[in-house]
Amino acid sequence: MTVLENQTADFAHYLTVEQGLAVNSVTSYTQELHNFSHYLTSKGVLDFKQVDRLQLMAYLSALTVAGKSRNSVIHAVSALRKFYRYLVQTHQLTVNPMANIAAPKHAEHLPAVLTVAEVDRLLAAPDTTNKYGLRDRAILEVMYATGLRVSELVHLKLADLHLEMGLIQTLGKGDKERIIPIGDVATDWINQYLQTSRPVLLKQRTSPYLFLNGHGGGLSRQAIWQKIKKYVALTGIQKDVTPHTLRHSFATHILENGADLRVVQELLGHADITTTQIYTHISKKRLKNVYDQYHPRA
Repeated sequence: MTVLENQTADFAHYLTVEQGLAVNSVTSYTQELHNFSHYLTSKGVLDFKQVDRLQLMAYLSALTVAGKSRNSVIHAVSALRKFYRYLVQTHQLTVNPMANIAAPKHAEHLPAVLTVAEVDRLLAAPDTTNKYGLRDRAILEVMYATGLRVSELVHLKLADLHLEMGLIQTLGKGDKERIIPIGDVATDWINQYLQTSRPVLLKQRTSPYLFLNGHGGGLSRQAIWQKIKKYVALTGIQKDVTPHTLRHSFATHILENGADLRVVQELLGHADITTTQIYTHISKKRLKNVYDQYHPRA
């Protein structure tokens, strides 16, 4: 075995025996060392302990040039940090060359957002001439009208409805109660569902929950997810749409129409406004896309 291979094997033994890491984690870290050792060999370096900070930075730069994703580079930095920390802790090195090398920030993944036209298509997809379609239309209307999390939706009870006042209440994360306005359109679909569909689904039983499955019980989060995927497929919308997408779309659309960020924070039940601020990034991105598309000198 080469010096690099021996050092990698020793590190794998340390991770397994001393730190008790799972096999997959050990494999992941050592694979990064194998990748690094191939690079070092190509540069004529045969010992990890001979590597300095500049060589490490050159390697990480080479990963980016080779087209590795930002997350791949972040993982490489994490593995090399752990390895060189191990070399210092085991007194094989006195100076850690990774000490002042920062990892790139994680790429910001903006949530998928539907256009208003796409929302209209999705909401119109259920066949409201049958009990299930009417229920599903009411579900979609409520999700878009209120921005409820899917977990909040499936736990919504009849007692939480205050439709005569245009309000519903829900328990969010941390059992924090909030009151949310609900518009006339969603209210109308709820009333149609309550009058026509829910009594049939209930099958002469009793249930506190608003939305019911075919056996008269409450719906699961997975059931909501499956229904949305079904209707997205029917409409031909070419986006990765989940139950949370309607929440994102709700927040983005009301911000684009002039709502205050603090109001949106309250409606969504965010404890910290920095969580809500991602929707301002979405709005700015959409604004830039519209500008680029329609301005004659863009």
